[in-house]
Amino acid sequence: MVLRRYIAGAVAARTGDEMSGPALLVAGLAVTGSPVLASWLLSGLTVSAAVGGPLLGVLIDRARRPGRLLAYCLAGYAAGLLLVLAGLGRAPDAALIALAVATGLLGPALTGGWTAQLPLVARPERLGRATALDSMSYNAAGLAGPALVGVVAAAGGNAAVLPMCAVLLLSALPAAWTLPIRPAQEGPPAAEHPQTPEAAHRDPVVGDRDPRPRAGTAPVRGLVREVREGFTVIVGNGALRRATVGSMVSCAGLPMLVVSAPVMGVRLAGESGYGTLLLAVAAVCGLAANGVLAAHEHRVRRWDLVQAGGTAVLGVGMAVAALADAFWIAVVAAAVAGAGEGPQLTALFAVRHREAPDRLRGQVFTTGASLKITSFALGSALAGPLAAYATGAALAVGAALQAAAVVTLLPRRTSPTTRPNVHEPPRRRP
Repeated sequence: MVLRRYIAGAVAARTGDEMSGPALLVAGLAVTGSPVLASWLLSGLTVSAAVGGPLLGVLIDRARRPGRLLAYCLAGYAAGLLLVLAGLGRAPDAALIALAVATGLLGPALTGGWTAQLPLVARPERLGRATALDSMSYNAAGLAGPALVGVVAAAGGNAAVLPMCAVLLLSALPAAWTLPIRPAQEGPPAAEHPQTPEAAHRDPVVGDRDPRPRAGTAPVRGLVREVREGFTVIVGNGALRRATVGSMVSCAGLPMLVVSAPVMGVRLAGESGYGTLLLAVAAVCGLAANGVLAAHEHRVRRWDLVQAGGTAVLGVGMAVAALADAFWIAVVAAAVAGAGEGPQLTALFAVRHREAPDRLRGQVFTTGASLKITSFALGSALAGPLAAYATGAALAVGAALQAAAVVTLLPRRTSPTTRPNVHEPPRRRP
């Protein structure tokens, strides 16, 4: 019951989040007629996530009731969008952009911050399936969010898209508010409840120190230290580092497909709207692949290999799209890409759940989300000029980035002098 409520809230919150970017573009352009302002509002909403993620992670990890903090973030994000709408055509452009930046600071709470609470609602033996279902909420939101914006805008409701966004975000408030209380951090770390057998063999980056600030520590100094602890555990843990860097490289290549899709629609079918259909096919196939993975997650032993395999399939789909000379080939390519992207995300979450220390879980997820958003933004800046030159070139670059990500994700063999592999039980010495 609690898990179902969590998934329902996640779908609503993430659909509102996926709607927010296109909704800002549509509303800003409709009210002011300025594509420059509309694009700057979108940039402001996304770029600040790089700063907001680590800070939100610290606050979420500190909170005994993390769901309450997530609820406040949902309300703040919705309020920020509505304030931007109210100021369009009335307030100075600089003030609206600053407001979009401030609103974007809360964005990682709707993605990584929410996913970090999954162990509170799923028993350890069901965490793998719950992770797959949680990943499906991203696929469903990625499919429904832009589609809702398109339907409402096509019906002449350009000014209504942002309020609809806010309604979806606020509808997730009850699910966030009623998330279970985090167990008190008492006793040695060994007493904490690991989510998988591998959790006992994490890298000793944080050690036995409690990263939370002691009484009397200056708040700012404690905050900086905890942010540093979050980055330290990502960099120092081999599995987390590979998963994070690989996801960043892959995410930098993903805009090559997103930006090229409308151009391919025009080139292969004569209408840019067919490009949206390609993205919808990818989202549906990602959702279906995650559904299959959720049904068989108990058979998965190496989530890091699943992430690498999903990234490879995504790259194959982009390579096929680069060579497509007919629309049906582009549809097949989008389906292959989606079938890889869905399990890739599920595996990334599974690795984070397995490797992240309980006391730093929120930071690992929100920091990871921030890094992915930043990588996507950088990839988008490159994808535009490449797609304008040739969609084949853009998609080929995207496929090459996926190949580079696969190389990054493949586990390294550990020598006999290093610690045991986190994916296998330690061998006893004779």
